[in-house]
Amino acid sequence: MAAKKVVMIGDSITDAHRLNDPEGIGEGYVRTLRDYYITDHPEAEVQFVNKGVSGDRITDLEERWDRDIIKEKPDWVSISIGINDVWRQLDHPGMEQVDPDQFSSIYRRLLERTVEETGSNLILMQPTIIEEDLVSRGNQMLTHYVKIVNQLAEKYQAILVPAHEAFIEHLERNQQPSLTTDGVHMTSTGNMLMAKAWIQAVRDTIV
Repeated sequence: MAAKKVVMIGDSITDAHRLNDPEGIGEGYVRTLRDYYITDHPEAEVQFVNKGVSGDRITDLEERWDRDIIKEKPDWVSISIGINDVWRQLDHPGMEQVDPDQFSSIYRRLLERTVEETGSNLILMQPTIIEEDLVSRGNQMLTHYVKIVNQLAEKYQAILVPAHEAFIEHLERNQQPSLTTDGVHMTSTGNMLMAKAWIQAVRDTIV
């Protein structure tokens, strides 16, 4: 039986220094997922391919979609994007921004292409958090992008990974240990929380 290829695409949270890793998996939640399926479902032969790129917004994903998704012909595509689309509005307000309408239209185009050209199954991850403060401006802005991901998951019958909801619920109960190193990039605890949300949403669908 051929291994099922799962391409994980996104920003630095997905990237997690994959280019410095001989296995190309990185040290983030993608590695946690890979290790989980190796140890819990060794018979499944699930191949995780990390296509995260640090700093990416939805506009960057579109520029490399042919190379990193269409040509890969994955069985599953897992998308985690949206943090930088909001964060750049906060830390680089002078640059050209991606507002919710543009985010939605580009994301929709990518999903349409993927379904039509590869037939891949879709997994959409909510963007996580911007600061471990439930009422931070970043998290308030992020809710619009989370809502878009939810709507697109429903429209395209994709599996929705409620990563944002998982982080918010966790922060409502526990403030320590930290989930991020800087409000965005994950600690090992944050990576575990992302992986747990992914596994609970996907369950045994890919095995």
